Amino acid sequence: MRLAALNIDGVLLNDTFSPVIHRFIVSRGGAYTAEVERRVFSQPQHVASEYMARVVGVPMTGPEALKAYFAERDAHVSEHPVRLLDGAIELVQRLRNLGLRTICYGGLGREHFDRFLGEWAHLFDGPAYVCTNDFRPGIEEITSDVFGLARTQAVFIDDVARVAEKAKELGVPFIGHPSGFEHGFQRELMQEVGVRHLVDSLHHIDEPMLRAVDAEAADGTVWGPSAVTPA
Repeated sequence: MRLAALNIDGVLLNDTFSPVIHRFIVSRGGAYTAEVERRVFSQPQHVASEYMARVVGVPMTGPEALKAYFAERDAHVSEHPVRLLDGAIELVQRLRNLGLRTICYGGLGREHFDRFLGEWAHLFDGPAYVCTNDFRPGIEEITSDVFGLARTQAVFIDDVARVAEKAKELGVPFIGHPSGFEHGFQRELMQEVGVRHLVDSLHHIDEPMLRAVDAEAADGTVWGPSAVTPA
């Protein structure tokens, strides 16, 4: 492998999306289910908001849902600030020490990266951050278009099972870091997809795991039969 691509929210920064989406839906009479997460997480904003508008119990349009959602997220982060996750910078440094280039990506604009990770921008390669809102989940675009690499030459570290599904479809190495949100379904959904490497802590993405993933990428067994890595 030559590249590590890290999702910004849920991997490097804390999950400030799941709690807001959950409250947005249940407070308006909707049911929060695994299907909601499948249809909302790591989708373009206009797609996610149109779906949320359909599953709540009050009439609203997609643009209205999007505006209301971001207003509620602003209120949420005022009480629960965005912060670096424990071990985030150490993970990026560990990846680089192993000879991998690194990139950060996510659905919000570049200003989100600059505000919360700008101090460490020098640890990332190329554009440092790729906004994937227009082409989510962005695996092919980051691997091929931005870095010109083959699919097996990049590992993606993400908290969303939809990204894992696309990685499996493409045969791209993947490490899952699902959110610990109490009402969430991402761990179970990743297990259904067959993610082989699942972690609850960034510290568990250590050199032995990364070398194991690299070996799988080299011999074509990235998504082959194997027990899930305990962590």
